[in-house]
Amino acid sequence: MTTASSVLIIGGASDIGRATALIYAGHGWKVTLAGRNLAECGRIADDIAVRSGQRPDVVELDVLRTDRFTAFVEAFPEAPDTIVCAAGLLGDQARDQCDPNRAAVTLRSNFEGPALLLGAFASAMAARGHGVIVGISSVAGERGRASNYVYGAAKAGFSAFLSGLRHSLVRQGVCVITVKPGFVRTKMTAQMTLPRGLTAEPAEVARAIFKADQAKRPGSLYVRPVWRPIMTIIRMLPEPVFLRMRL
Repeated sequence: MTTASSVLIIGGASDIGRATALIYAGHGWKVTLAGRNLAECGRIADDIAVRSGQRPDVVELDVLRTDRFTAFVEAFPEAPDTIVCAAGLLGDQARDQCDPNRAAVTLRSNFEGPALLLGAFASAMAARGHGVIVGISSVAGERGRASNYVYGAAKAGFSAFLSGLRHSLVRQGVCVITVKPGFVRTKMTAQMTLPRGLTAEPAEVARAIFKADQAKRPGSLYVRPVWRPIMTIIRMLPEPVFLRMRL
């Protein structure tokens, strides 16, 4: 009897987490949803069970409680085949830049917590000799902008961490993938006016993640290819020109 592949989705109550769980469950994977809100994760698991015939397991996890990471990792008899980190917090730039405590939550939710947790699982995967780690970062981390530089700084740090982790593990059989979705239509962006051609749906991001997992090619992935030339131009703008722009 063949054992089903397993995936742990961190941030399982998020829109992207939910869509990703559904696509993996639909392909027969054993899915575990991890999140702070166990009740919401449970409702999502019930919905996925109806849609796919596979009910995910649900576990409690707060990425800000780094003191609990060791116990969380050790609770798994074996590291999952794939880990998808969809945890994150958009924050509010106007408030974050005036309140160090709020800024700290944004920075830790998007960088410190996810990085430390993935690093802990990476050790187990490397010892085993295989595994896939998918971290959802952001195009916001490619160049600091006035409109979201606290969030962008956190995502820049997370992207750099994933890049280093990828370089560290590539010869040990562990594939690390950085996903940059661009704008995504979720609860987190519900109050924003989003450009149609640049905005993905959660299901679109989930399909890109699953496809990248199956291909097992380490590297960075833009969910919509149009973001690659856009971000290349933004990164290459001379600083005097960039500082005159409203972004």
